Amino acid sequence: MTPGHHTVAVIVCAASLAACNPFAPGLDDTLAGPGSLLGDPATLEGVFQNIKYSYTFRDTTILGQLLHPEFQFTFRDYDRGADIAWSRDEEMRITHSLFQNVQQLDLVWNNVLSQTIDSAGVFATVSRNFNLTVTFNASDIIRADGYATMTLVRQEDADAWEVIRWRDDSNF
Repeated sequence: MTPGHHTVAVIVCAASLAACNPFAPGLDDTLAGPGSLLGDPATLEGVFQNIKYSYTFRDTTILGQLLHPEFQFTFRDYDRGADIAWSRDEEMRITHSLFQNVQQLDLVWNNVLSQTIDSAGVFATVSRNFNLTVTFNASDIIRADGYATMTLVRQEDADAWEVIRWRDDSNF
């Protein structure tokens, strides 16, 4: 092979490797598939399973796919005697910070207290007990118990659910 042919072969090889880099595979933006650890977001239980997964693996990408663009998180600040609410962007920022600053999160979803789905199958409300253990380090562990009430929406009956409202009533 002549030097000119060698250079062309190297360029062609490099270009083909750049298009298919085994060390940087494409991002799979689907939540569930065969063999996935994730739940089916077209089911309510699948949404809760994916929230648990996002907390366990501290993965805001998964959580972000579950939150509607008009998402609102609300909790009761008992010291102030007022409800505090924030948007999806603030939720993602706060959750990202939490995920970065803890060693471990353990979220357990318990009993479903109530669940309603409209007749079209596009609007649901679920209240469910939970336990959350936040481990900052071996000597700093916080436990929260309570229940979450979530309102979920989707465009059509077979689509993935998105959480549009999340009210946290816990002792945290």
